[in-house]
Amino acid sequence: MSGFTEYEKYDALGLADLVKRREVTPEELLDAAIERVEARNPAINAVTMKLYNYGRKMIANGLPDGPFRGVPFLMKDLTSPIAGVRMTRGSKFFADTPPSTTDSEHVKRLRKAGLVIFGRTNTCELGLSLTCEPQLHGPTRNPWNGAHISGGSSGGAAAAVAARILPIAHASDGFGSIRAPAACCGLVGLKPTRSRNTFAPFAGEGLGGVSTEHAVTLSIRDSAALLDATRGAGPGDPYVAPAPAGPYLQEAGTNPGRLKIAWTAAAPNGARVDAECLHLLAQTVKLCADLGHYVEERDPDIERAAVVPTFLTLASANTVVNLASHPTAGRPAREDEVERITWLTAKMGENIGAPDYVRATQTAHRLGRQMAAFHADWDVLLTPGLSSPAVKLGWLDMMMDDVNEYWRRVFDFSPFTVWFNLTGQPGLMLPLGQSTAGLPLAVQLVGRFGDESTLIRLGAQLEAARPWFGRKPALVSSGNSS
Repeated sequence: MSGFTEYEKYDALGLADLVKRREVTPEELLDAAIERVEARNPAINAVTMKLYNYGRKMIANGLPDGPFRGVPFLMKDLTSPIAGVRMTRGSKFFADTPPSTTDSEHVKRLRKAGLVIFGRTNTCELGLSLTCEPQLHGPTRNPWNGAHISGGSSGGAAAAVAARILPIAHASDGFGSIRAPAACCGLVGLKPTRSRNTFAPFAGEGLGGVSTEHAVTLSIRDSAALLDATRGAGPGDPYVAPAPAGPYLQEAGTNPGRLKIAWTAAAPNGARVDAECLHLLAQTVKLCADLGHYVEERDPDIERAAVVPTFLTLASANTVVNLASHPTAGRPAREDEVERITWLTAKMGENIGAPDYVRATQTAHRLGRQMAAFHADWDVLLTPGLSSPAVKLGWLDMMMDDVNEYWRRVFDFSPFTVWFNLTGQPGLMLPLGQSTAGLPLAVQLVGRFGDESTLIRLGAQLEAARPWFGRKPALVSSGNSS
């Protein structure tokens, strides 16, 4: 790599500090990121929309003096409309959607933070998978092993960050779509509390309140600082998350004290967890105890059998609405215009009545109350990240004919994530290990509703004890782009 060769030694705040001290320019950072897209993206297919001139124009027009001034940034091709830029939603049916005429509030806040948008990343169709293999753009490959998934639906974002194209990228999470890709690719993945980040002005909530936006990052402090920059209600939001006591970035350097940490390996749906994932969980339990925390095995008393069916009711009904949301088609998508699982999930949604949907929302809220009762005694719940390392491409196939088998596979692979989309709690994925085959392994920290601060404090403590920044896939360390 030519140009600014020290680029990969820094997280996003580190790059912004270099810009602030005039040791490097935003133009040089953007050139470094673009050079890495051109060299590494052919092997992973993470960036599906190149907006290089858009990024250069942002710089030329003058960047705000925000915490990430000059740092290159990629937007997921789903949620967060950008004025003048197309958003395909990973779907052939929506690929010709006209660009938005205005930025979402989230994008406005990203701009204000000084980030330089220079592309969009691959996602599965309508975000309906935990892999990223859309018919429109083709599969995104895991930089650690190209035969395996990068996770989804923010799989393009995670692959780009893991390949060190950039240190931070936009992501969203409706049933694990920040956390699963982070676990697959060895990154930090924070799903914020419900409504911590606004969907204004285009929606009040996502997927009945289960979805949220944030990012995948290389460091805890980047995730914390970005949340400081984007958090808060937008005009007309139907509800808001509790305000934090102070800046999240400050929490990344604060001693968490002695926390009460419960851990469980029992998936709500009874999914089997791989031995290597259980081993990492046990190592993390010991590490937390060694750091002075009180740690005990404790399985939350919740309506376990309700978790997956409740999500599927909300998601399938929303899919019906989504397939009718093309702004110019004037009609819903036809069967041959979308992927098989998208169509079949919508068919499930058409059989859901209004009372069923209301009951599902009430069950989600009840699960939230049950977890709130649990957290009256416990500061953090520790779980495995996924049930296994990243599975091979093709296993979560959105063109398969059996929709029930498809969703069974999704939640057998990631049984611990959707639980906290329903309850609205923050969940933090940490890349604390690696499998014997060299794939990343992760654990998940879950906090009280509204309490990202405790997760950030504990996450930063674990990051210091078991640092991961120096671990890079061969795609990066060898400099090989093939």
